[in-house]
Amino acid sequence: MPSNNYYDVTAWPVGNPSKDVGEVINSIIADIKERQSATAVDSGGKPGAVIYLPPGDYRLRTQVRIDISFLRIEGSGHGFTSSSIRFNVPEAEWPDLHELWPGGSRILVDLPPSGDGEESMGAAFYVERSGSPRISSVEFSNFCIDGLHFTSDGSGLPPENTYVNGKTGIYVASANDSFRVNGMGFVYLENALTIHNADALSIHDNFIAECGSCIELRGWGQASKITDNLIGAGPKGHSIYAQKHGGLLITANNVFPRGASSIHFDGVTRSSVTNNRLHSFYPGMVVLEGNSSENLVATNHFLRDHEPWTPFLGVDNGLDDLQGLLCVSGSNNSVIGNHFSEVIDSQSIRPAGATPVIIRVRSGVGNFVSNNHVVAMDVHAKSSDSCFAAQVDALLTTEASDSLTVTAVLVDSASARNTILDSGSDAQVIADRAANAVRPTPTVGSEAPAVT
Repeated sequence: MPSNNYYDVTAWPVGNPSKDVGEVINSIIADIKERQSATAVDSGGKPGAVIYLPPGDYRLRTQVRIDISFLRIEGSGHGFTSSSIRFNVPEAEWPDLHELWPGGSRILVDLPPSGDGEESMGAAFYVERSGSPRISSVEFSNFCIDGLHFTSDGSGLPPENTYVNGKTGIYVASANDSFRVNGMGFVYLENALTIHNADALSIHDNFIAECGSCIELRGWGQASKITDNLIGAGPKGHSIYAQKHGGLLITANNVFPRGASSIHFDGVTRSSVTNNRLHSFYPGMVVLEGNSSENLVATNHFLRDHEPWTPFLGVDNGLDDLQGLLCVSGSNNSVIGNHFSEVIDSQSIRPAGATPVIIRVRSGVGNFVSNNHVVAMDVHAKSSDSCFAAQVDALLTTEASDSLTVTAVLVDSASARNTILDSGSDAQVIADRAANAVRPTPTVGSEAPAVT
């Protein structure tokens, strides 16, 4: 027996999903609310519903507004393909490309520009409900949200390379519980996911790339996770950003370069950043600021190298090499067992003649930095018009003309009572030995420090 709580947008009698799927989904949500109006029926009452998007293109000209719990919007394919590569291929070559646009179950965000600058107005999906309990168990699964085009921002970059268009994929404005964003594709949005006040949020196994910012957790939150995603933001935005969260788990993500940061914490406590592969073309890859404390940053792979793709040469996040690849402003954090590869051209270091910093502890007390491995190589940077070939060549090349002198750990004078163990040679660790405990990594031919 078919369920009346399962909706196919192509079979719904209101609206045309290919012309405006937003109108269709809003009509379906209105029907759910009308039919499921009772709060208690036979120990149940509001089971919610599934809205299905078959494979195909669905233009969205009306914002979808969600104010019910237990709603799942699902498709049959995340449909991601690189729009950036296509837009940087000469247009004369487009007829020879196998495809031009993302596919799968694809939402084409075609909302009018917001005249008042309110970012939520540019969201394809806007989630908000006041009152008690918090809105819960809203799920987005297995479809693509495509912002279509970026626009000029006055930077001189071609419009399609600016990461700016005022569009957001999913914007959650109110406190929420047990939301899930799984198996989705997000492309060419200024903001892919913006979520306020999340509790037990799961962002898992998504492809979120070529967006200005990918994941932003704002306000506050607890006990959420960002796991097994492929993520890549633009140079003005964050790949992963969290504000005033506790118990946040960030694990097993592959974070691509070009984001202004790979992971940025502001006032985040008792959270974990573990087993991620992080790649950046700039310093400031992982930032713990705003007294972010009691966090674990462990067994991650950091790679900082140069932009190899011609269209983005000269674009950066504005930070110099004294910033550090990992920058800590907080107390009692543990930085353990990470691998850092700094593979750059010494002629490009900023400020000129400076010694690049890998781990920088700016403020706070009681941080524990142990058993981190730093590989620093001086290479001659190369570039190419082919994004894929240039990136792969850069990743696979390990030859270098010489090693690169770096500061493995720098502890600023504003920070004290930290413990630095086996994370750099004596010359590579700059810290006040009277205010911090330091055990340098032995160098070849040196004697280990005596045990007393």
